[in-house]
Amino acid sequence: MPTPSGFPLMLKAALPAIPGLNLVPGVRRHGDALPDLTLTRDDVRVDRDHVAAYSRVCGFPLKASLPVTYPHVLAFGLHLAIMADASFPFPAVGTVHLENAITQHRAISASETLHVTAFPRDLRPHPKGRVFDLVTEVRSAGDLVWEERSTFLRVGGGDAGAAAGDQTLGSVPSSGTEWKLPGDLGRRYAGVSGDYNPIHLYTLTARAFGFPRQIAHGMWSKARCLAALDGRLPDGVTVEVAFKKPILLPGRVAFGSARTGDGYAFSLTSPTSGAPHLWGRSAPRDTPQR
Repeated sequence: MPTPSGFPLMLKAALPAIPGLNLVPGVRRHGDALPDLTLTRDDVRVDRDHVAAYSRVCGFPLKASLPVTYPHVLAFGLHLAIMADASFPFPAVGTVHLENAITQHRAISASETLHVTAFPRDLRPHPKGRVFDLVTEVRSAGDLVWEERSTFLRVGGGDAGAAAGDQTLGSVPSSGTEWKLPGDLGRRYAGVSGDYNPIHLYTLTARAFGFPRQIAHGMWSKARCLAALDGRLPDGVTVEVAFKKPILLPGRVAFGSARTGDGYAFSLTSPTSGAPHLWGRSAPRDTPQR
């Protein structure tokens, strides 16, 4: 399929979250099962100017290979199309991104032609509602070169006895590095990622969904941490993160990292309170995650 357009799809995906419209046939979402739905993009050629723009927003240096988080933006339109599909049981807006795990099997050159596939799986209970995964696979010349699991929470009807997610990720104290984040960061990241979720754009649109002002994208925060670790991670790497408290924009965050065996633990926290925004860890691709 061609590249899905982010803004129209986001608008379509937002309709089921709007009171009144969520009762209209064809807009209303319901059901207790994920659809058997796999979407693909074939023969994807990377736009080097787009990679450069993405790298500037996220802090990566320009290289011949793609930033480890960049294939996520190649798949984001597929993710949105899945959640905008009438067979999908939940609206995209109001669904919370809890965790993200990426495995890059090798460095990916910007000159490669890629095949991108995405599908939902594993709807399961959570103490605050239900969670599911969106899985992405990226192949080059038939070989799996990159894969991702994004875990999302739909709040409501939770199961107190269900697992709450990965509890082995832990916070790392700040290393003394602080980043000042501008108010337009969400709009800038939306421009390179296609993620125009209104909670990231303006104070007015964020307040409509219960936030005091706009918040940073979770995948921007993961990318920014990995940009800070650039040159220290192997080409074949697994990086897992848990998204904690939202980062309000404008604002400041403190970055921390520490060597852990053959990988790194890292975090983003509040410089004033120490409250966690992101916990993460990396390991070489062939090392089991604990």
